[in-house]
Amino acid sequence: MADPPSTRLSLLVRLRDLNDADAWRQFVELYAPLVYHYAHRRGLQDADAADVTQDVLQAVASAMEHFRYDPERGTFRGWLFTLVRHQLHHWGTSRRQRPSKSVDVGIRELPAPVAEEESQWEQEFKRRLMSQAVALAREKFRETTWQAFWQTARLGHRSQDVARDLGMSVAAVYMAKSRVLTEIKKQIQRLQELHEH
Repeated sequence: MADPPSTRLSLLVRLRDLNDADAWRQFVELYAPLVYHYAHRRGLQDADAADVTQDVLQAVASAMEHFRYDPERGTFRGWLFTLVRHQLHHWGTSRRQRPSKSVDVGIRELPAPVAEEESQWEQEFKRRLMSQAVALAREKFRETTWQAFWQTARLGHRSQDVARDLGMSVAAVYMAKSRVLTEIKKQIQRLQELHEH
């Protein structure tokens, strides 16, 4: 996949309206798992990563009323990354200040350098974008077509074996794989356009 897209300016404008359920659904579908997995990889337990994710989403909602996109200052995703780092630092600091019976404070004591963390953030964004594109593509195909694609492209099974197991011709398996890959690419393109600023 090419460089990850930035967040579409029109979506950012729509997020200013806290009642725009569709805009917030789009935002949360992509970014909540991104924040959660990033926090989890930083060493937080599931519940703590979920709490940090909620804190970040609340902070975004609070900030959006006055948010003004300025490409000179960077991307929205860069701003969000800074917000996530701040929330993780705040969470770790407040956690260390509370007495705890557990030795694990949830965040690794030696954080990765910022450039490395940004790289991990972008990698996770690419994974989330791909995952969302695959989920959207899957909705468009019958189960047999999807299984022909999945078993050959993802699981690496031979087309002849898949054709036999699914009761299809080998040509139909190749065709199914091609159709699904085309749809996934289309969904990736659509999502990239959605997140272009």
